[in-house]
Amino acid sequence: MTSHTASLSDYTLFARHVLLPDGWHQDQRISIAGGKISHITPASPEPSDLVIDVLLPGMPNLHSHAFQRGMAGLAEVKGPGADSFWTWRQVMYRFLEKLTPDDLTAIATLAYIEMLESGFTRVGEFHYLHHAPDGKPYSQPAAMSDAIIDAAISTGINLTMLPVFYAHSGFGGQAPEAAQQRFIHSTDDFGKLYEHIERRLLTTDGAVTGVAPHSLRAVTAEELQFLTSLGNGPVHIHIAEQMKEVNSCLAHYGARPVQWLLDNQPVNARWCLVHATHLDEAEISALARSQAVAGLCPVTEANLGDGLFPLTPFLEAGGRIGVGSDSNVKIDAPEELRLLEYGQRLQLQNRNVSQRHTGERCGQSLWQQSVAGGAQALGTAPGLQPGACADMVSLKISGLPDMLRSHDNIIEQLVFCHNKDLIDCVWVNGLLTVKEGRHAGREHAQRAFIKTINRVFQ
Repeated sequence: MTSHTASLSDYTLFARHVLLPDGWHQDQRISIAGGKISHITPASPEPSDLVIDVLLPGMPNLHSHAFQRGMAGLAEVKGPGADSFWTWRQVMYRFLEKLTPDDLTAIATLAYIEMLESGFTRVGEFHYLHHAPDGKPYSQPAAMSDAIIDAAISTGINLTMLPVFYAHSGFGGQAPEAAQQRFIHSTDDFGKLYEHIERRLLTTDGAVTGVAPHSLRAVTAEELQFLTSLGNGPVHIHIAEQMKEVNSCLAHYGARPVQWLLDNQPVNARWCLVHATHLDEAEISALARSQAVAGLCPVTEANLGDGLFPLTPFLEAGGRIGVGSDSNVKIDAPEELRLLEYGQRLQLQNRNVSQRHTGERCGQSLWQQSVAGGAQALGTAPGLQPGACADMVSLKISGLPDMLRSHDNIIEQLVFCHNKDLIDCVWVNGLLTVKEGRHAGREHAQRAFIKTINRVFQ
């Protein structure tokens, strides 16, 4: 393909095949101005156009804990009893004992580069690592949040920053555990953190500020009310990820977590309910009606043994979904979609279960649904359309047989057969961040990451 420099901001590309919100289109000229798509028109290519064979909208990553990329693989050791999310969490707490803001920048930088190389063009950073290892605020209280923002800016990924409020270890306002001291805020201090992040992101292209009550077990009803009054951006919350949480919520509130949230908060399209793994039939229907997005993280949910989200009835009820890399144990946008579908196939003993209409292609349907739901959850316009950020992914198809190069089969190849090795170039806000499958900053980021992890575990 024609070369393109990262400094070029206003230009036109010609896509022989491009996936728009309403499906595939051929021979389209896409004009980029100021980092956004200004026009999409059917036409022939002009001599100055950047010519692309296959162009897709970038995938939003609606749920990430960047720091956990540094502990990937460290919890895959059998414990003395049954292992679960709750035993994995103890490994995470031990990993956090030394991390500094500089360490977080190094870890997040590599994580964001890996996201871009896999087709993620925006990250929703569910950020709850706020304080020094002794639990005291840094001299600059937003130091850890600034580390995340710095990593996003340096790599070129679009950022929806979701500062997390975490105050309690369990339902009923239980006192936090000692290992949670780096997460804890008062509402006053959290309000100041939110204002700092909001001010800083006002000058960052493509950035969005939201808010994230960690979970119903970590916030009281009164604190939740305060958090949802901050700004008008996205609201994300962990919910119903494990049955232990469901049972504890029933014991405290007399209701299941999703049921209680829908009954006590104005849950709407602004909200993303992360995981929502364990739902009953009434919750499935009510969550779909709310127009909130279910934030699914299949790789992490499989790694932690969380369970399987009831995808088929949720989609049949009109529910909205997006995907995230969560613990970043493996960062791969196509893999999240493949595992989402394969988990359902294994459970239901059926195939092609994530689409509702005869003739729909499974990978393409999942890509389009996750682009739309992820964009909604992260507070931005979905897909490739005028006014949206020019967040785009091109695919390399020269190595495929002719019959597999057809536009209506190519995403099936990406999701089910090849993974991210089919990704050629990635643009964010119209700027080239990945070329020939590789980010220009990867080698430097890899070295900094290795140095950081070696120091942490010294």
